[in-house]
Amino acid sequence: MVRLAGVSSRTLRHYDQVGLLRPAGTGPGGRRFYRRAELRRLQHVLVLRELGLGLPDIAAVLDGGSEVDALRAHHERLLREVGRLRRLADTVALSIEEREGGDTVSADEMFAAFRDDPYGPEARERWGAEAVAVQEEVAGWDRDRAAETMAGWEAILRRLAAARSAGEPVDAPAVQEVVATHHAWVSRFWVPGREAYIGLGSLYADDPRFADQIDAHADGLSGYLRDAIAVYAQAHLE
Repeated sequence: MVRLAGVSSRTLRHYDQVGLLRPAGTGPGGRRFYRRAELRRLQHVLVLRELGLGLPDIAAVLDGGSEVDALRAHHERLLREVGRLRRLADTVALSIEEREGGDTVSADEMFAAFRDDPYGPEARERWGAEAVAVQEEVAGWDRDRAAETMAGWEAILRRLAAARSAGEPVDAPAVQEVVATHHAWVSRFWVPGREAYIGLGSLYADDPRFADQIDAHADGLSGYLRDAIAVYAQAHLE
């Protein structure tokens, strides 16, 4: 199973512990056995995880029999993002050109891709006003402050990607240590409580502007971060 699906035995044990994927049986030494039904369920789990769903949402989809509806909703959202991603790509291309000695990118051009009001009522309803407010604040920073802060963010993502690559489940001590660092980093300018921090994790995974940047470090990293944040928030925040 580990070789076939590309997931670690620790991840499979974690899925078993949270009731997401039970083995068909257990043999000597605790060896787990999986039949076709379990293989199909694992495939669905991995597909939904790559689409950005957290483990609780994946369980709800699979057990509720609404997988097709969930996939269709995500597909429609991705289609709506195509135009916005093209604008974002144009903005990044201008920044690359500037760094290679081209014309200086104006402040207007720098933020042109973000003028479709991503922080409107729908975003606040989905992720919470506090989670959205902090992203509004970050968007208004000058280049030096943003660069300094982003250096810390990138370091966190590199550590998290390494943990995911090593097959660490989201509740592993090494992963939770990275999340603790992230919470401290966020708390430099905003101290989120439990629900607000969970909302921020959802924002990272569900908003393609953040998910694309995070997933550039490792496929599915935004969903992994979201799930790890949820574990940390439930254990340490009020």
